[in-house]
Amino acid sequence: MKKNLLVIGTTWPEPQATAAGGRMERLMAFFTDEGYQITFASTANESSLSMDLQLLGIQKKSIVLNHSSFDDFLSALQPNIVLFDRFPMEEQFGWRVAEFAPGALRILDTEDLHSLRKTRETALKDNITWNRDYWLQADITKREIASIYRCDLSLIISDFEMDLLQNTLCLDDSLLFHLPFMVGPLDDKVVAEWPAFEQRTDFVFIGTGKHAPNKDAVQWLKKEIWPLIREELPTANCSIYGSYLPEAITQLHRPKEGFYIEGEAQNVVALMQSKRINLAPLRFGAGIKGKLMTGMLCGTPSITTLIGVEGMRGNLAWNGRIAATAEEFAAAAVALYGNPNEWEAAQNNGKILINTLFDAQALKRKLALKLEKLVVDIPAHRRQNFIGGLLQHQTMSSTMYMSKWITEKNRK
Repeated sequence: MKKNLLVIGTTWPEPQATAAGGRMERLMAFFTDEGYQITFASTANESSLSMDLQLLGIQKKSIVLNHSSFDDFLSALQPNIVLFDRFPMEEQFGWRVAEFAPGALRILDTEDLHSLRKTRETALKDNITWNRDYWLQADITKREIASIYRCDLSLIISDFEMDLLQNTLCLDDSLLFHLPFMVGPLDDKVVAEWPAFEQRTDFVFIGTGKHAPNKDAVQWLKKEIWPLIREELPTANCSIYGSYLPEAITQLHRPKEGFYIEGEAQNVVALMQSKRINLAPLRFGAGIKGKLMTGMLCGTPSITTLIGVEGMRGNLAWNGRIAATAEEFAAAAVALYGNPNEWEAAQNNGKILINTLFDAQALKRKLALKLEKLVVDIPAHRRQNFIGGLLQHQTMSSTMYMSKWITEKNRK
């Protein structure tokens, strides 16, 4: 039987620019290896950074919100699996998939829990302490959890988020699958070619300007952390790289202070391997941090926060140091920068983390087995998810009719 996968993307994947794009690239590679013909659909416009899907044999389809043309497209394609790229796509198109491709397995790739990231951001801005009750009260949390319930399976990127869903909300294990980045193991030949401590200089931060946690991190770094580092290391430099950097970030360029806003990185691996320390002062966020993963893959130890390491270390030692305040962060950066023995131990910790927690082949085998089990009897799986069925019914009774009203209105 021909196997068709439809991906409904929030954006067209940009693996060279964002961690989310890299995750989507790896997911599509997995499904290709499993024998699926892939169609990627999105309402977004492509950019110069969008990956060439057709080069990989992936079909492209531009779709429109609140338009019956999607129904016709879906009816003709009849996918076996529909993968929603983040929960807003499920909100917009999930009911249409349920109506016009009811036999398709519906998978939500959360990327990270958006509600977790957003409520942490709000708590920081309002100068209050985030907690689980605060998260539960937010409207975005209710929307995201409803989306998870409506899907047959949700891919959850971090073990912290798995714990949040399983133990705080008591979501059934059958609806969730822990899938971190599939990047390991590290090849010994690659590790042997990493530049040594003495061959590296300076500090680096990498992150897209589209991501609010990155913008906040750079501003905190420039205002409170970097002056303290520079005081102890007056010849050191810090370079900020990332796509889509806004003016609020580019205006922080201060060469005389050793703080450089460089923009998009052309070769992230070569860049990261040339730096001694990877800085990631993240005060809010969720999921797994691509910048920290890149650091480990390049043998570059990191200084970050508890938010940064969340979901990335299990019970293992971290690839560097963890700090909470600007003073702690600066002190950790200065200490690790000048200590080759600790630096090499931190580098080795990163290798252990990659090989233990992010082994691509092991994760792919587990995902393949999970999907194989689900597709055998999708109706039976759905019968065990009463709340999901209830929410799907409510969606069909409200969102569907609102969307159809908009469709008819647009025709006039």
